[in-house]
Amino acid sequence: MPREATITRSEPDLGSVSLRRGRYELRFVRHLDHPPERVWAAITDPGELVAWWGAATVELAAGGRFDVRWLNTGDETVELHGTIVELDPPRLLALDTDLHGPIRFELDEEHGGTRLVFTTSPEAKGPMVPITQAGWHVHLDFLAEALDGRAVDWPRWPRGRWDAVHQRYVAAFD
Repeated sequence: MPREATITRSEPDLGSVSLRRGRYELRFVRHLDHPPERVWAAITDPGELVAWWGAATVELAAGGRFDVRWLNTGDETVELHGTIVELDPPRLLALDTDLHGPIRFELDEEHGGTRLVFTTSPEAKGPMVPITQAGWHVHLDFLAEALDGRAVDWPRWPRGRWDAVHQRYVAAFD
């Protein structure tokens, strides 16, 4: 991959990656068939976060904690610890986290639903970039499904689905 370039994809449902100031930025744009207030609840309420991301503790205020324990790793210690750095309900949630660096959820009303722009800048390098992309891609798929009332069954989460998405990102990253 070029040093400071954006990877352009021919498949519109894949997220993009760019290299800025020595760090990768992953970006996903999704249309969700729910109003921004509904999507906001799904990304900020611990009772809803568990349906698509993991077990969470959220102090919904600027400077508040935002911690998530992944439930699909088989390792109870895989946790993200973050601080809310920007908060504009129901439009913007920005976090500074230990595992994935800055994370940003931007919500805008669009065509009777919500346009979600998700960005993160993890410290991922080389083969970890498509692994991280595939993880967020699948979690955002899970978010859409949770909004439709289908929470992930974490003990039996669809690992094969992640594998297929990961292979697409590996091919696009090369």
